[in-house]
Amino acid sequence: MTDRPLLLVTGADGGLGRELVSRLRSGGFRVRALDLTAAQGGAEEVLTGSVTDPAVVDRAVAGVDAVVHLAGMSKERAWPEVLQANVHGTWVLLEACVRAGIGKVVFASSNHAVGLTGRPDGDPLAADTPFRPDSFYGWSKTAGESLCRLFVDRAGLDVVVLRIGSCFPHPGGVRGLATWMSYDDCARLVTAAVAPQVTGWHCVWGVSANTRRWWSLAEGEAIGYHPQDDSERFAAEVLATARPEEDDDLVGGDFHRTPLGEPN
Repeated sequence: MTDRPLLLVTGADGGLGRELVSRLRSGGFRVRALDLTAAQGGAEEVLTGSVTDPAVVDRAVAGVDAVVHLAGMSKERAWPEVLQANVHGTWVLLEACVRAGIGKVVFASSNHAVGLTGRPDGDPLAADTPFRPDSFYGWSKTAGESLCRLFVDRAGLDVVVLRIGSCFPHPGGVRGLATWMSYDDCARLVTAAVAPQVTGWHCVWGVSANTRRWWSLAEGEAIGYHPQDDSERFAAEVLATARPEEDDDLVGGDFHRTPLGEPN
């Protein structure tokens, strides 16, 4: 990589994308942004188009040092939508990286890939917790993870999979006290993931150093991710307004209560 590596961020005009682009730029990266809409966040280069379009993606990956793949559906949707955006779009991107000789991909997965796993009572869950999706959306993330692993083993890509918890300005509800990742920690995680010395396959939890977290930090620390934020500073406010019926027995929260394929 150069002194100021060029990163492609797909899905750059989403809520997380905009926050991440601005922080990556502040952290010394150049950013090329790709989204269906005019990407925000102050990226040096802005491309508009779909990750399901090979011509668009070929242009987007040309000359970059690494790709941060956020694009796709971020909640439950009908099967054809999830399949096209999240699975086919990931395949298109990985194929384009191979053609262009781009070796490093950071894939935004989700806790919903293992959403029907029960919350731990003791030791935190490891990042390689087996798939147990809670929705079509969660399943699409297992498919994306599997595709990434295939391209590591067959095409020689270096991929870091981020099983992201809840990345918002502050934790939403009691479950969020365990699953929250701050925007600043997200930028720290991506920065660690794109480092040249991080090679091969890695799967890590996208979570801050929360006092109440359910998930292991060891895998992230192994690639140089050292989160600095803790949801505990929001705990009093969250607990004061918590709903008595709030469901936090499963890793994926209440996603399993939404009928499959219905937007949530």
